[in-house]
Amino acid sequence: MSSDTGGEISLSYGLEDKPPLPTAIALAIQHVAVMIVPTTAVAFIVAGDVGLGAGETGYLVQMVLLFSGLATIVQAYTVGPVGAKLPIVMGTSFAFVGAAGAIGAEYGLAAVFGALALSGFLVEGVIGWQFKRIKPYFPPLVTGLIVVIIGLYLIPVGMEYSAGGVGSPDFGSLQNLGLAASVMGIAVLCNLFLRGTARVLSIILGISVGYVLAVAMGMVDFSPVVEANWIEIPTPGEFGYEFEPVAILTFGFLFLVSAMETVGDMTGITAAEGRNPTNRELRGGIFADGFMSSIGALFSAFPTTSFSQNVGIVNFTGVMSRHVVGIGGVLLVGLGLIPKVGATVAATPDAVFGGAVLVMVGMVAASGMRLLFLNIEMDRRNMVIIATALGLGLGVEVVPEALQGLPGAAEMFFGEPVIMVGLTALLLNTFVPGEQSPLFDDPDTDVAIEEPINGSVTEDD
Repeated sequence: MSSDTGGEISLSYGLEDKPPLPTAIALAIQHVAVMIVPTTAVAFIVAGDVGLGAGETGYLVQMVLLFSGLATIVQAYTVGPVGAKLPIVMGTSFAFVGAAGAIGAEYGLAAVFGALALSGFLVEGVIGWQFKRIKPYFPPLVTGLIVVIIGLYLIPVGMEYSAGGVGSPDFGSLQNLGLAASVMGIAVLCNLFLRGTARVLSIILGISVGYVLAVAMGMVDFSPVVEANWIEIPTPGEFGYEFEPVAILTFGFLFLVSAMETVGDMTGITAAEGRNPTNRELRGGIFADGFMSSIGALFSAFPTTSFSQNVGIVNFTGVMSRHVVGIGGVLLVGLGLIPKVGATVAATPDAVFGGAVLVMVGMVAASGMRLLFLNIEMDRRNMVIIATALGLGLGVEVVPEALQGLPGAAEMFFGEPVIMVGLTALLLNTFVPGEQSPLFDDPDTDVAIEEPINGSVTEDD
């Protein structure tokens, strides 16, 4: 257990703590409940772009859940050098949606999964494997800004879900807004005014009440649950593999985004303990992103990466136990093998999910701001870098058509707010004269002698 000291938050359960099993399971369900809708939405959106039928779409959804669970377990407990031993929940990032849909429609899903299998390991896997060499380019100024932009650019997504989901015939109705407000209000009030288990389960309490209200209001469609199979066995090469250069290059760019997001997410998680990630954590976490994404692509799963909403849960609830997240990974594997269970959870109305997402992404952004304020000096140089990076990142997110004059690949690359913020901060921090923000640790040694946020000295291992 930890108390508020320096940059630490008050932790109900630390990294190695094991809550009582009933509590741990409930906490794990909370993690799964927050990420399952957006991570399965990627499969639904791409399937719609490509024109798949219900059966093939269902298979994509189950593979996303299965490999999100396996990757989460690997992050929590590691397999050799793969994994960070941190409470990192893995899921499919929306960063891959547009490219997967466009490439799938143009070249077929075989080109999508072939490119993902190759570029995941070659780009992000190599970044993780050789992180010691490139870690000077991921200082707290860069990673803190990435955490901030991840939270900020997801806020519109939370609002869209809260209003009922884009394209919904009742978008913005009082019914949807009321559901979202109920979930948010219950989560916030429980977190601020309750103690013990009720506080750490505040998110799932809000979602549960919202789900029950939605059922009572006739807003939950259970027909997909009736139609779903009981068991789904993964099959490698379900859609085949092809290797298109354009697809490989495009996904290579997006795996760079994924690496940046993962560094930022790990920084946001360890900030709860008042420290930065160690060398081993960073190497293993990034390598797990690329390696597990490549393995998943062989079974027709979209890339798995750290889920920023769940970083918000860690900071919001003060539960950092990696064992809780490991149980969440096991639950996701179960959902991936038992479609009826997954269909029940995926039936959660968008408005219910949106109320929880708004709280979570706001906490992600706040966590990034805390990293910036407590790790770097707010002098003129650093403030100009922050202003420029956030201005460009939010600019391309809010007005994406501003880049329509660029070639297609460049528009896709620079239109990603995380890339724009990360590259802008990285280049300015590297080349602008003046003292750079501190690194995670000494770049010439594998043992981190760092000064975490709370001022204590920690070894890498």
